[in-house]
Amino acid sequence: MDKAIVLGGDLSGDNAKTAHGLIRKTSRYNIVGVIGDVAVEGQDAGVLLDKVNRGIPMYSTVGMFLQQSSEKPRYAAVGVAFAGGKIPMPILTQIREAIQAGISIVSGAHQFLSDMPEMVQLAAEKRVTLLDIRKPRPKDQLKFWSGEIMQVPVPVIAVLGTDCALGKRTTAVMITEAIQKKGARAEMVFTGQTGWLQGHRYGFVLDSTYNDFISGELEHAVVTCWKEADPEVIFIEGQSALCNPSGPCGSELLLSARSKGVILQHDPARVFYKGQEKTGVRISLARELELIRLYGSRVLAITLNTAKLSPEEARSWKAQYEKEHGLPVILPLEEGMDRLSGIVQEYVITFKSNPS
Repeated sequence: MDKAIVLGGDLSGDNAKTAHGLIRKTSRYNIVGVIGDVAVEGQDAGVLLDKVNRGIPMYSTVGMFLQQSSEKPRYAAVGVAFAGGKIPMPILTQIREAIQAGISIVSGAHQFLSDMPEMVQLAAEKRVTLLDIRKPRPKDQLKFWSGEIMQVPVPVIAVLGTDCALGKRTTAVMITEAIQKKGARAEMVFTGQTGWLQGHRYGFVLDSTYNDFISGELEHAVVTCWKEADPEVIFIEGQSALCNPSGPCGSELLLSARSKGVILQHDPARVFYKGQEKTGVRISLARELELIRLYGSRVLAITLNTAKLSPEEARSWKAQYEKEHGLPVILPLEEGMDRLSGIVQEYVITFKSNPS
């Protein structure tokens, strides 16, 4: 694996979800440092994120990393994602510092570094690359939905959410690994930039794909995964939410990828969709559950993001939702995946006898 640092690692916010993913797991890069707030310099990024020491130090600036670390990374990955995809000036400053040090940049922002003349010129002078992983592929390389998904004989389970930046990818990774540890063949299809950065084999970046081809690219990823890996179950990372007005998403996974099973991620602490506090558009767990049912899919369990809850609040919401909705409710980071993996394994057995 190539060594890399993560830029913009303010780990306290939802916008740092790419940094979170890279700190927790990546087979594409060996993360040797996170550039973040001066207040946490020298601390371990894993401990700050979820109390797991991962041997990844925090640095206040790229300059401090270069002074203090014996590691020489080949890449710097932009670890934050903001609404609209524009790269904030502090992150642009970190990018310039990294390029000056001879480090190539990997960015998942919608604002492309390769379209910025200053960055292109600086990268050329320092002989480094600028990789914009959200840059759309040419249309002649994209797939249109064909119906081949109908031939896939194994269950496809979507990890959807009631909003964006909820931890859907983290839950998808965790349940895939939990099923694999039990000796079953499980694969995950990624749909976001962090999934690519983490090195997952199958998937595509949904929000950088022309709309006409999203269903086809999703189908192609699932079919390719089935043909090459021969899994017993396939999980798909969800994006946004079915009812999120700023970016509705999820029906493609239910219809185009034929996800008949769903794990639904929810954050009880959120009242409004992310960034929609002024519009007053509220999140409704019950509405998402009903929509999934109407699409002809089955919610296997609800998983909770508890980042802004006390342990007591998390347990209280868990009990309340189980009573209200009659579904298993899981706290992935606190409880692990034993219960959820058992639920999935039972579903896989049931699916084999009745795949429709």
